Amino acid sequence: MTDIAGTAPTTPSSPLAEISAAGVSIWLDDLSRDSLESGDLAGLIADQHVVGVTTNPTIFAGALAEGTAYEAQLRELAAAGASTEEAVLTLTTDDVRRACDIFRPTFEATGGKDGRVSIEVDPRLAHDTDATIKEAHHLWNTVDRPNLCVKIPATKEGLPAITAATAAGISVNVTLIFSLDRYRAVAQAYVDGLERAQQAGVDLTTIHSVASVFLSRIDAKVDAALEQIGTPEASELRGRAAIAGARLCYEVFEEIFSTPRFAALAADGAHRQRPLWASTSTKDPEYPDTMYVDELVVADVVNTMPRKTLAAVADHSRATGEDTVHGTYDESRQVLDAIVRHGVPYETILSDLEIAGVDSFEKSWAELLETVTNGLRAAG
Repeated sequence: MTDIAGTAPTTPSSPLAEISAAGVSIWLDDLSRDSLESGDLAGLIADQHVVGVTTNPTIFAGALAEGTAYEAQLRELAAAGASTEEAVLTLTTDDVRRACDIFRPTFEATGGKDGRVSIEVDPRLAHDTDATIKEAHHLWNTVDRPNLCVKIPATKEGLPAITAATAAGISVNVTLIFSLDRYRAVAQAYVDGLERAQQAGVDLTTIHSVASVFLSRIDAKVDAALEQIGTPEASELRGRAAIAGARLCYEVFEEIFSTPRFAALAADGAHRQRPLWASTSTKDPEYPDTMYVDELVVADVVNTMPRKTLAAVADHSRATGEDTVHGTYDESRQVLDAIVRHGVPYETILSDLEIAGVDSFEKSWAELLETVTNGLRAAG
């Protein structure tokens, strides 16, 4: 069992407890009104070491499309003459605000590090810097909870939005990071924002951020390219690209947040932007379903898990809490170098994945809008 704040017990006795004690914050990649009202989310905090939640348009679209939990509020919104866009904002931010309240003890017990709930800006704005900044402020003010994280995609247009939101004191979860270069740019954008916040007199201790590095989608695409090559040497590299890239992101994390530049910010209370391992459910059934957890245990990171992955880790993860990242950097570089030498268009794949990620969230957003439109019509 954990205490009310979701912190690990003194003597770890399960894989979830072990990795929590090692410094991995376990966040659930799921949120629905059913989980809020049934006590399910509170139970995960109490029993499964869950200390945060991430959402995205796909999660909200699924939640709204299933069951009857939202029908009463849809009737209220329809009676009030709410538009589809207004209804979506109300429905999603109400869920996120309630989740923030449930996680408030965790937030307070961890000094703001955890107890975080993330909500994403409208994905249709991913390539519009000014609109993303405006939306980030709107979500931050609407939810009105200090343990919110606003998700901004790591597109080129998203980078200055990350800086601007951070400068305004908004805690940001940067999403859809695939490449090492983009991860570095995201971390720099955060530091830029901290410096601007410091100059504006914003309390740096209130700002937290995570940088979400996506994993299984990378292996799915790289593996397909390796299979086309078809040699035994190429086959041996399957399932290794994403973990190698994530480990090298952690190396960059250590580099950027140990510089004199960041030290000057830390002296004023600034926090490091933690890497967050996302897309952690394996897509290839040949791989262990806890692979993206077991191979990325290291202090000061977040691992956001879908429910099935969380249950698998609790049941049979081989993680012992031992650090599986430090000491792997040279090997990781060798893995990625070998993938490129075999002719895999690695950088192109990563670029394409960013485009596909934004497109996927846009489709989910369209599904969400359609579901709410139909719900309002039926309620009216």
